[in-house]
Amino acid sequence: MDSALQLITAQVHAAAAAGTALRIRGGGSKDFYGEATDGDLLDTRPLTGIISYEPSELVVTTRAGTPLAELEAVLAERGQCLPFEPPHFAGGATVGGMVAAGLSGPARASVGAVRDYVLGLTLLNGRGELLSFGGQVMKNVAGYDVSRLMCGALGTLGLITEVSLKVLPVAPAEATLKFQMDQAEALAQLNRWGDQPLPLNASCWLVDAGGPTLTLRLRGAVAAVEAACKTLGGERQDNSAAATDWSLCRDQQLPWFQAGGTTRDLWRLSVPQTATVLDLPEPPLIEWHGGLRWVHAAAEDAPRLREAAARVGGSATLFIAGGAHAERAEERFDALKSPLDRIHRELKRQFDPAGIFNRGRMYPDF
Repeated sequence: MDSALQLITAQVHAAAAAGTALRIRGGGSKDFYGEATDGDLLDTRPLTGIISYEPSELVVTTRAGTPLAELEAVLAERGQCLPFEPPHFAGGATVGGMVAAGLSGPARASVGAVRDYVLGLTLLNGRGELLSFGGQVMKNVAGYDVSRLMCGALGTLGLITEVSLKVLPVAPAEATLKFQMDQAEALAQLNRWGDQPLPLNASCWLVDAGGPTLTLRLRGAVAAVEAACKTLGGERQDNSAAATDWSLCRDQQLPWFQAGGTTRDLWRLSVPQTATVLDLPEPPLIEWHGGLRWVHAAAEDAPRLREAAARVGGSATLFIAGGAHAERAEERFDALKSPLDRIHRELKRQFDPAGIFNRGRMYPDF
């Protein structure tokens, strides 16, 4: 055990003995996400560095405090990538935070989520014990897949110290197409295209100065992308300019997101791709071929948004609270129903019996 890990382990032992809360933080790029939490800072950034990288095996193992940008730069040198496009937000994002938040970018509906690429990880539990789960190959799970359980847990179950990830080669070809169509037509078209053998990778529908626009990204073999462009039509975009827009979309920095201002909330609705137009306060920005819908709303619209998502079998998350309402009582995530609430609490009790990690980050009483 190196000195950085020894210091962090000692901090966890001391907190567990005293019942003191610890606030896990890497680069702080996702401080806004989840409930506000107090506690002594547990900084993961000393846990930095790529431990091993086998390009021929498409596997990389890195410590949790490693900057996400650093990892992606190393992968890019070998023509590889994290295909789920994890968001960077304000910069400073770390690999551990990427896994703990479990957020994926525009390609998520086509290539899978963060958890689909986690092969194994090591974490410190609430007793200060160093535990390892999974490994460096896909077929390594017997029993509960604890590695993927940590994806999206927001650090409430333990501190991730290192993680092994599956990576993929960068696609040989890419093209971005734009179409003018309203929301209902765009959703219907995306569902029709989803039934065809097309190299669909990402999509984004929104209403901007140019009117209602569907943007579609294709990735795959050169022949497949070129054939799809001819089949689909639309207005083909410059790849360099389109890449910038897709990165802005990934980090919620497109002009559409900025237009919401700082007083309204930004909601994230995860719904079935087949869901039709929802009853929302205003037209959303739609990603993931219909499966993800971003909405600007006033504080009093919260019940309406939760109801709209639940009606189609989805969920609603208060992603970013408006500045004037950042500390209000409105919960960020949908309330857990039985038996999920019992399962969550039992997992928390097993991994963090003293409740020291990110206390209240997911739910005020959890």
